[in-house]
Amino acid sequence: MTWEVLSIIGTIAFAISGAIVAMEEEYDLLGVYILGIVTAFGGGAIRNVLIGVPVSALWQQESLFLVAFISMTLVYLFPQKMLPHWQRWGNFFDAIGLSAFAIQGALYAVKMNHPLSAVIVAAVLTGSGGGIIRDVLAGRKPLVLRAEIYAAWAIVAGLAIGTGLAKSPVQLYILFIVVTVLRILSYTYNWKLPNKSLKTETSLKTETL
Repeated sequence: MTWEVLSIIGTIAFAISGAIVAMEEEYDLLGVYILGIVTAFGGGAIRNVLIGVPVSALWQQESLFLVAFISMTLVYLFPQKMLPHWQRWGNFFDAIGLSAFAIQGALYAVKMNHPLSAVIVAAVLTGSGGGIIRDVLAGRKPLVLRAEIYAAWAIVAGLAIGTGLAKSPVQLYILFIVVTVLRILSYTYNWKLPNKSLKTETSLKTETL
């Protein structure tokens, strides 16, 4: 039951997230649907390739495709006056999708008896793969690689499930809430991992030449 619920939550959240990004980039209706579908199912496709599950398994999720279609349609018909709030809601739904799909991906790998490393990779790819594809298609730098702490929370989910800290449905739902809240806090308070930029040094060399 937990698996199905998380699949529905993640699909709705990422489909809405993709649709919002498409509208921000002023894509047409077809572009909204394509970007939403890619965001909702892209991470699962990448995960399946890497852990040995046929990609064709995605096409067996007809009910989830219908859920995604309905979610995107509702967002597209959302009142125009709410446009100024869509960026905030986009981040919120992205956080929910990250958490739900990271946990779902980790559970998938555990079910196939993969080692901890594979569980973590499955969590990260399922949680952030769709978002990466979405950002690339939208002409943006992938959020997971540049902005606030993002994929690290998927790693937390993978570790908790891979080490057996979260097994029961109650524990998994608590983990879902924790990861979602951590992601929301990270973009609200601009938490970032350490990074090193070479832009300044490169600029100085260019000016010297």
